[in-house]
Amino acid sequence: MIYMNGNQELIDTGFLNVSVTSIRNAVPVAEATVTVSRGEQAIEVLTTDSAGQTITVELGTPPIEYSLEPPGSVKPYAEYTVTVNAPGYVRTVVDGVQLLPTQTAIQNVRMNLVPVQPTPAQITIDIQPNTLWGDFPPKIPEDEVKPLPDGNGLIVLPEPVIPEFMVVHLGVPSDTSAANVWVPFKDYISNVASCEIYSTWPAETIRANVLAILSFALNRVYTEWYRGQGYNFTITNSTAYDQFYDHGRNIFYNIANIVDEIFTTYITRPGIRQPLFTQFCDGARVRCTGMEQWGSKNLGDRGLDALSILRSFYGADVYLTQAEKVQGVPISYPGEPLSLGSSGMDVRTIQVQLNSISDNYPMIPKIRVDGVFGTQTQNAVRTFQQIFYLPVTGVVDFATWYKISNIYVAVNRLSEFS
Repeated sequence: MIYMNGNQELIDTGFLNVSVTSIRNAVPVAEATVTVSRGEQAIEVLTTDSAGQTITVELGTPPIEYSLEPPGSVKPYAEYTVTVNAPGYVRTVVDGVQLLPTQTAIQNVRMNLVPVQPTPAQITIDIQPNTLWGDFPPKIPEDEVKPLPDGNGLIVLPEPVIPEFMVVHLGVPSDTSAANVWVPFKDYISNVASCEIYSTWPAETIRANVLAILSFALNRVYTEWYRGQGYNFTITNSTAYDQFYDHGRNIFYNIANIVDEIFTTYITRPGIRQPLFTQFCDGARVRCTGMEQWGSKNLGDRGLDALSILRSFYGADVYLTQAEKVQGVPISYPGEPLSLGSSGMDVRTIQVQLNSISDNYPMIPKIRVDGVFGTQTQNAVRTFQQIFYLPVTGVVDFATWYKISNIYVAVNRLSEFS
């Protein structure tokens, strides 16, 4: 089917899944009505299930070629409006949800309870353009290795750690009127990557760009860059200073999966402790001394792996290393996947956590806590993976372990205040 929107021909297709939760306690909102539209035309009217999710629907997009070459006259992604209505919640509208051909977009909608007085008609989230298409200020160059904090009560950690949250300032550093938002670390990275590149690019190109985004963010965390200057946030969303983060926008399934796989990995050089401050630019409209994103796409097309792509821009001596500590999780990944036949305390930990999560997500079956990874545990893991956008394998690998840990901590923390 061919749809027309301005000068866009929507002759390819992408996919959209909407997940709805309460902002108060993170529980899924079942039986919400989700309307997907373009302009005045409603295309799909969907209902969320007990996990707060819609079915995945197929929608029109421009031809894939537009997202595989530097910008021309036609926007390479289609934009849709998602409107969510649920009894007891404020109507929420997300305008400008971006769909790329062949890819699955995930739109998370966090709904506010209707207040007693006054009652707002609706909450509207306007998604900004992808930075490869829109007009954003170029990065102000900085040194790739930063001086470490000295005094002022700040403590230099012996090694980089993965923070539980990024505190993102939604403006330039000096804008005191801009809000600060607390964003789980992996959500922040997935959001930035979905803003800064296209999910249609080669997997190794996406991986290289995610590693650059991770290293940039972890440099800000490790060096206490903004807090050392007296600010009360970790990073901004201004492209002149940092990376673009668009609060409330959709992310892409394949990008989020790569983030889940490598979120503890960063780029560095011999002789330094800190993650490298990996500046980058699009390489088409803006040139820079760091990674050029369109250049990284071309190298991915040629079959280079992520590290080779990174070394092409940052130098042959850069290498990848792991942060040993992940803040905000009860127990670190045991080092080996858990699967059918596994046993021991690590299996017991997963069983306890899944049972706790199932209080909020009843699609996940309750399981016997016996430390034995049987078919019952495997089925619970598979259901969890399906709900939280992971490859459905029934195996608790690195990505699944930390996703279970993150959700377990979130539902238990929020239950204390509900």
